[in-house]
Amino acid sequence: METIFIIEDDAKLAGLLSAYLSKYEYHTVIVDDFNNVLEAFKESAADLVLLDVNLPKYDGFYWCRQIRQSSLCPILFISARDSGMDQVRALENGGDDYITKPFHYEVVMAKIRSHLRRAYGSYSQTQEERKLHSGALTLFPERYMIQYAGESMELTQKEAILMEALMLKEERVVTREKLLDLMWEDQHFIDDNTLNVYITRVRKKLKDLGVGDVVETVRGAGYRLSVSSAAP
Repeated sequence: METIFIIEDDAKLAGLLSAYLSKYEYHTVIVDDFNNVLEAFKESAADLVLLDVNLPKYDGFYWCRQIRQSSLCPILFISARDSGMDQVRALENGGDDYITKPFHYEVVMAKIRSHLRRAYGSYSQTQEERKLHSGALTLFPERYMIQYAGESMELTQKEAILMEALMLKEERVVTREKLLDLMWEDQHFIDDNTLNVYITRVRKKLKDLGVGDVVETVRGAGYRLSVSSAAP
C-alpha cells in the first residue's frame, strides 16, 4: 500500500483528500505540525507528496527543496495560486506537477497514479539515483544538488540542466544554442542575456563551494567545464 504525504494547512481539504485516497486503498499521512514537516515526512516513508504553496511559517517551495535533499519521490503541488510564475517556481524547486484549486478529485487521482507508475511501476526505468562526476564534483541532477569536498549546494532546475550539459561534455565546448535548447523548449522567446544570468549564478554557486572558476567562456562558441582548473 503506497503512502501519500499531505502538506495542506486547510484541515477540511486535507481530510477530504485523505478520505478520497483511502477509498482507493492509499495510506495517507496529514501534516499537523508545520514546524516539523521534514521530520514527519521522513517518518512517514512516503511514496508521494501532495504539497500546498501557502503554508504557515515556510511556503511549499521551501519544503519541496528540503524534501528533495533526501528523497526523489514525486511531489505534486496543489495550490489556489494559478500564475505561470508560481508553476515555474514549483518545478524549478523540485516539484513534478502542479494542480490548481479548485480541482476535480478524479484529476488528482489520475495524476497520483501516473506519477507513482513513473516512479515505481511499469514506467520506471530504474530505482538507482543518477550521479554525474567531474573530478571531485558530483551532480545529482534529479535532486538539483551539487557536491564538492563534502559540501553541498542547491541548484534550481535550470541550473541543474546547465551543469549536467557541461559535465557530460567535460573539457569540450557546449554551444549557446545547445544550452538554450536544453533549458527552454522555445528559445525564440528567451532574451539572449538570460543564459548569461544562469551562467553567472552557477559560477557563483561553484565559487561558494570552493571549486574555483571552472566554467570557461569560449568566445563566439559557448562554454566549457574545465575541472583541471578547479581549486585543490
